[in-house]
Formats: sequence, C-alpha cells, structure tokens
Amino acid sequence: MFRKPASLVLISIAIIAVVILIWWLAYNPVKTFTLSVPGMDNKNKGNQLPPEQVIIGDSFSTFTSVTDIPDTRWPRFRGADFDNINRENIRLITNFDAGAPKILWKVSLGEGHAAAAVYDGRVYLIDYDEIKRSDMLRCFSLKSGVELWRRWYHVKLKRNHGLSRTIPAVNEKYVLTIGPRCQVMCVDRISGKLNWGIDLAKEYKTEVPFWYTGQCPLIDKDTAIIATGGSSLLIGIDCKTGKKVWETPNPHNWKMSHSSIMPMTFNGEKMYVYIAIGGICGVSGSGKNKGKILWESTAFSPSVVAPSPCILDDGKILFTAGYGAGSLLIQLKENRGTFSAEVLQKYKPLEGMASEQQTPVFYKGYVYGVQPKDAGETRNQFVCYKSDNCMKMIMSSGKTVRFGLGPYILADNKFFILNDDGELTIATASPSGFKVLGKKKIIDGQDSWGPLAITGGYLLMRDSKQMVCIDIKAK
Repeated sequence: MFRKPASLVLISIAIIAVVILIWWLAYNPVKTFTLSVPGMDNKNKGNQLPPEQVIIGDSFSTFTSVTDIPDTRWPRFRGADFDNINRENIRLITNFDAGAPKILWKVSLGEGHAAAAVYDGRVYLIDYDEIKRSDMLRCFSLKSGVELWRRWYHVKLKRNHGLSRTIPAVNEKYVLTIGPRCQVMCVDRISGKLNWGIDLAKEYKTEVPFWYTGQCPLIDKDTAIIATGGSSLLIGIDCKTGKKVWETPNPHNWKMSHSSIMPMTFNGEKMYVYIAIGGICGVSGSGKNKGKILWESTAFSPSVVAPSPCILDDGKILFTAGYGAGSLLIQLKENRGTFSAEVLQKYKPLEGMASEQQTPVFYKGYVYGVQPKDAGETRNQFVCYKSDNCMKMIMSSGKTVRFGLGPYILADNKFFILNDDGELTIATASPSGFKVLGKKKIIDGQDSWGPLAITGGYLLMRDSKQMVCIDIKAK
C-alpha cells in the first residue's frame, strides 16, 4: 500500500490554508449592506421610479348627490384653527357603555395614512387605487358614507410604508390636494370640476420626500399655500386660475419635509411657519412683503420630520421630530419690523417634550402629546408640559397607560386618543392629572396613524386600509 510522505501532506495542508486565508480576506459578507441612518429608510428606493407623463385630474366619475349639513366642518389638517381642537358646542360621549359608539359606515381604502377633511356634510379624502395605479380625491356623504364623486389621475407608486398620507384643504369653493408624488390639484368643492393641477417635481424641482408627500396643503383666502422646496421655498397660487401670485426664494436649497405649514400672527405680522429639511423659517403672509422670509434658523434641521410646528403663545413655537432628533423651543422677537428667533430650549427626547409623528396640542398654556419610543421611562406616555418650559414634565399618563404613533384630538374637554391597532381611548388630561374614562377597540386593522377628524358629533378615523365614521354624540 502506497503512503504519502508526511512532508507532502503538510505541504498540501499549508497550500489549502493559504487559499482559504486569501478567500477570507477578499470576501466581504456585508458588501451589499448600507448604513442605517435615521430618516433614510427606503430613500431613493420607494420614490425612485421612471419618468412618466402625469395628466393631473384627467379622470372623473360622479355617482350621486346629497344635501349640505351646515356647520359640520373640519376643513383641513388640525381643523379650522390649526390646533387640533374641536370647539363645537356638542356634548360627546364620556365612555363606551351600552356598546357605544355606533359605527355608522366604513369604506375600504388603498394602503396609507391619509385622513379626512369635512365641509358641510361632505367628506374629502385622498386615496390610492393600486389596481388602477391612480391617485384619487374621493368625496363621501358624512351621514351615510355613500361616495358622491371621485377625481383621479394615473401615477405609478411603489409600496413605501403606506402610499397616501395627506389631508385636503377645503373652503366654501375649493378643495386642494397634494398627492404622494407632489402633484397638486384644485377642484370645485361641490361638483369636483377640475380647476388646475401643478406637478411640483417638474415645475419647481421638488424632491419627493422619503415616504412620499406628507405635507398637508393650506388655503388662505382663496390662495393655495404650498412649501415646495426645490427652486422656491414656498409659493402662493390663486385657487381660481392656478396662477402664481407670489413665491419665496430658496437660497439654501432647503427641501420639502413631511411637515405642514402653520400660520401665526406675531406683533401684527401674519406669517407662515415651516420646518424644511435644512432649517426653520417664518414667511410673510400679508401686505407688500407677502412671500418674504421674515426670519430663519438652522438651529433645528433633522434629516426627517413629520410633526408640524406647534404654535404656542407670546411668539413661542415648538418644533419636534422623531428618530432621536428631539425638540427646539424658540421665542420670536421683533424690532422695528425686523424679526429674529431666539433659541430657548434645545434637547433630546429623554430630556423633554417630543413627538415621533403627531403634532402636539397646545391648550390653555400647556402642551399635550405622546412621547416617542426613545423618550426613556416616559416613552409612549401621554404627557403635559408648560409652554415656557418644555423640559419640565407636569403630568403623564403613567407607566401602565401608553400609546403608539396614533393621533389624538381635543373635543368637549376630553382627549380622544387612537392607538396603533385601532383602540380608541377617551380621557381627561390637565396639569393635575390624566384619567381614562373609557377605551374600546373600534377597528381591527394596524397602523392607525391618520389624524382624527371630529365635527357634528361624528368622528372619522382610519387604519392602514379602511376608514370608519362613528357617532360619538352623547345621548
């Protein structure tokens, strides 16, 4: 029997070892991995699609008509006064005794978090039809949920943590929308007739945000106010004609965020407050300076931001964002027509009031909201802070009562708070304490993040694939 010399075996082993070592040094097991950076999830992935010809609002279907229900109005994101407070003199339920509340109607939707606006008995909602691959403005009856009409246009989208995200702005004459890929559309409120459409990406070189458009539009005295980013920062468009009436330069090349514009008046000057990707600013909203930047700051510029500016009292504004960005509290100052923003507090979520997605509620000198998941011991708790010190907590719901990314609204001196999985909580909250009055699972879906709307004793809420209307009037 032939036996290899011991030296030959050793040489063979050595050669094999060298080959393995060379392969190991050359092989990179994570070469296809990318660094996880807050706010960059799916960037240039969910939004990067081949160019296409989009004809905004070119398709329309009408089904039926209804009679107006006067004074049932939640006309835009955060309501008539931009503060997410319903001030109608209607008594609402305090608990869920006897099986309340009653679901009046429900409608299936494309995947998303877009929520409703209401005007005189008509519900307006942005929706994406994945079969038709179309962005739609749909109009429903508030009382019955019957669809009255829809106007849409073909635009390709890829699933990206939901599709539609925005809330229309409505006044007596117009409905204004921004679709997922920054197509703006203005139609007649009653008939749905198309007035005009603008593709912001084409006209203003707007960069579509990470998870599609999250900015909810604003109508101010028949002028559409849009934060474009790109070649302009903000623009004002006549709702009737579609003509640009003013624009704000964008010298720093700030980009569109998921946040929405909030109006405010300080020392007699009306302004539009916006947090872009790049910085924060106030733009004049009246007089000969309309469209002029009154003040700006880069003291707070997170890579992604969803909550909108929370306008407080005496010229204070709270800006907040998720992914560990924390918050910034500023004080506006004015000297002979010149405005500036002084930083009062800047902090991380562990140190004070913050928010992942929803915009806090300011009420009677206090700020209310749900803490983000990175807020340490107070994560997901409903909290209260005084408006002049957002780093000193006054009240919380406690360790046993926590919420998710879902919305909350103040109506009839009670907070209605929706959990991620469709559970609705009714609670009283004040600097002296938090008390749960009742809670009930209303829908069996997930990601119930779309903002709530309450008007006429009706509450509109949604999860990722359906919207329901419930009657919350007290008996």
